[in-house]
Amino acid sequence: MTLPRPHRIDLTIAVVGLVGGVILWWFGLYVAQGHLVGLRWAPLVPLAVMSAVEVLRRAVPRTALVVGTLAITADQFTNGSLATVLMFTDVVYAAVVYGSPASARRIPYTTGLITVGITVVLLIWWQNAYALLVGVLTGMISFLPAITGAIVRNHREAADAARLRAEQTALLAEMDRAQAVVAERARMARELHDMVANHLSAIAIHSTAALSLDEPATTRRALTVIRENSVAGLAEMRRLIGLLRDSGGEPEPGAVPRLDALDSLLARARANGSAGGLEFVLEDTRPPGGSLPAPVELAAYRIVQESLTNAVKHAAPGTVRVRVGRSGGALTVAVDSPYGQRPGPGAPGTGSGLVGMRERTELLGGEFRAAASGPVWQVRAVLPADERAGDA
Repeated sequence: MTLPRPHRIDLTIAVVGLVGGVILWWFGLYVAQGHLVGLRWAPLVPLAVMSAVEVLRRAVPRTALVVGTLAITADQFTNGSLATVLMFTDVVYAAVVYGSPASARRIPYTTGLITVGITVVLLIWWQNAYALLVGVLTGMISFLPAITGAIVRNHREAADAARLRAEQTALLAEMDRAQAVVAERARMARELHDMVANHLSAIAIHSTAALSLDEPATTRRALTVIRENSVAGLAEMRRLIGLLRDSGGEPEPGAVPRLDALDSLLARARANGSAGGLEFVLEDTRPPGGSLPAPVELAAYRIVQESLTNAVKHAAPGTVRVRVGRSGGALTVAVDSPYGQRPGPGAPGTGSGLVGMRERTELLGGEFRAAASGPVWQVRAVLPADERAGDA
């Protein structure tokens, strides 16, 4: 197994410890005198081993601790070196800080038990206060570095966890921002489609009729409808642009289409659908005086508007019936239009209108259905009419 490259700080600690220990040895500054191994050069062996262990303190902390323990034990049989003792305390500290989580948990308990065990054994053996002094020194070179390492490691892990939470929070905030941008773009697309599509559809149908029929009266009538829809479309575009530019405050109440304006909406539909042989009937059975949340009114109005646009573009000659009613906590919008082969000019469709109506309904927690039932194309929307719908 190839060992990782030693860290520059570890090499510095090892070199400084080795040089310092050699200087102390040269001047005869030992920890104690008269030990079992009295050879003058004996303290240099544990010193050299401990210096080598310091090089590996970060790369293999567990192995470094085991070898360092053997070296400090061997140092006790010589005159001893203060540099060896100091480097051993750093090895214990590094084993806790850089070792595995299991080792970091076990080492403080192990060194604490060793300190207590040595103190108790020496008290029983020597039966004097010197045993307590040796116990304190043992704790200072083993238990105290282990506890210090555990505190440092806990602080680092807490800092890493806080940094990770901050990164996750920033990521979630960015995801929320991206989702909000996508939702806002979808809302703007729905609003733009619902406001302008019916006007452009009418312009396309009547301009086709004016080009295909060489009758001055028909052409003049078609040009009149085209002009009315162009002016109305430009007004709707200016209103939308004004709302987008106004980033603060609520829009003016008059700027939001309401169901009270369905009569004028059907009047425009009659003018646009006259070329296709369409009649438009409104049945509003809502009780008088009842108020609806602004989002519900806007959604209902846009659903009726898009349904009328689709009828002008695709419906067969006949009667388009619009019904609006309120029962309990629900507002019901129903639009029935003739379904069949359409004579004369038509306008292409992309299906975006149906998607927009469904999205508007689902955003408010309502139900939407659009399908053919025999010779009738039916659009049904049930919207919540209570005040909580305005918070959807």
